[in-house]
Amino acid sequence: MPLFGGGGQQTSSMQQVEQEIASVNLGRGAFSSDLTGQEFWLLKDQGYTPVALVMGNRVFSMGIVGGLATALRGIARGELTEYTQLMYDARQLAMSRMKREADQLGADGIVGVDFQIVHHGTDIMEVWAVGTAVKYTGQTGGSTAQVVMNTG
Repeated sequence: MPLFGGGGQQTSSMQQVEQEIASVNLGRGAFSSDLTGQEFWLLKDQGYTPVALVMGNRVFSMGIVGGLATALRGIARGELTEYTQLMYDARQLAMSRMKREADQLGADGIVGVDFQIVHHGTDIMEVWAVGTAVKYTGQTGGSTAQVVMNTG
């Protein structure tokens, strides 16, 4: 099944995913977001319109050699530099993939970014970056409303 619903074949390559994302008609109809109502209102009040929920991910494995080297270094205490570098690279790639998806949607930025690390077994990990792509429209809410917080 295609990435965004409908019939047809399963999306199997990154190029097909990018084509499907580009084919979505944005700015009309429903969209997904993890913003709260208050965050949505504050964005609109500043002239930004949420476009879509965007994400990037990276699945990686330390492999046998990297896992053994890290395990041996872990016995002696101290930073596991190979593991640290792998996590940094995975986070950077997940962010760049998320940004590329937002760029394809014509967004001006990404807000509410959240990172998640999921372990699959002992040596495979997945890093996710998820956020809401926004576009500056310059159309502010023009409201003088105030947000009231219930503290009691």
